[in-house]
Amino acid sequence: MPSAMEGSEGGEEGEILHYEETEDNNVSPTDLSELLKEGTKESHDRAENTQFVKDFLKGRIKKELFKLATVALYFTYSALEEEMDRNKDNPVFAPLYFPLELHRREALVKDLKYFYGEDWKENVQCSEATQQYVDRIHHVGQHEPELLVAHAYTRYMGDLSGGQVLKKVAQRALKLPSTEEGIQFYMFDNISNAQQFKQLYRARMNALDLDKNTKERIVEEANRAFRFNMQVFDELDKIGRSLTEEAQDGGFPVHDGKGDIRKCPYYADKLAGKAGPGCPYHAAVALAKQPLVQLVLAACVAVAAGAAAWYIL
Repeated sequence: MPSAMEGSEGGEEGEILHYEETEDNNVSPTDLSELLKEGTKESHDRAENTQFVKDFLKGRIKKELFKLATVALYFTYSALEEEMDRNKDNPVFAPLYFPLELHRREALVKDLKYFYGEDWKENVQCSEATQQYVDRIHHVGQHEPELLVAHAYTRYMGDLSGGQVLKKVAQRALKLPSTEEGIQFYMFDNISNAQQFKQLYRARMNALDLDKNTKERIVEEANRAFRFNMQVFDELDKIGRSLTEEAQDGGFPVHDGKGDIRKCPYYADKLAGKAGPGCPYHAAVALAKQPLVQLVLAACVAVAAGAAAWYIL
């Protein structure tokens, strides 16, 4: 699920979740962007050191697990964007409403169609950890809309930062198409310069008419958002450890590393999600396990042994 919340754009391992701030002499320590930066440092450290994130950054991500992470993102952003739409005219949030530039739900729908097919809605469900995150977002949007700033900032600024590194890692590790199917979530077609947009977003945040207490509550909510994300990471990590080989990629066993996978067209086709002819080797092995076939084979061996003995004599 990670979007590398508000992260660095340099390197693929280490500090990917940390802030990347451009020097700005106009920024004050009491500005909301600075308060969030300083107030969430510890949460950044903990999030980037979850096992799921560390494995992801090293390219050790199973396709099935990546699919589940995409599902979690879909439910999270559906809730977030529903509440953003609800509060688009609310002065405590309106300046941060950028639906064309930022909204991710439709991009995630494309990714889910790629991974699960046109009937993807019938094949996905919201996990327990994700549901808790979703419930909190809805509560905030409906009862404390000023805190919606924390959730929007935590997610979208990260998507535009370290999330772009995660896109490359996923594409390479999972051998996703160069045409970017499966990673539409990370594509921001309506933002031409991510760094400039992030500066604009922070400037809008800093211009919000908020008192000190509200700013402190937003920082607290941002840390809460990190905790929700870490709970989802931990949930995915547990699922990843429990995935059987057969469940890893659509119900057929993963390659055991012995021999060349390309020598079995059936296996290769299955990995690509195609329906191909049966692999001759696998078919032969399965056939050889049948009792009648074993009897015939035994007779053939006996005949062959007799013929060999006759030839030697």
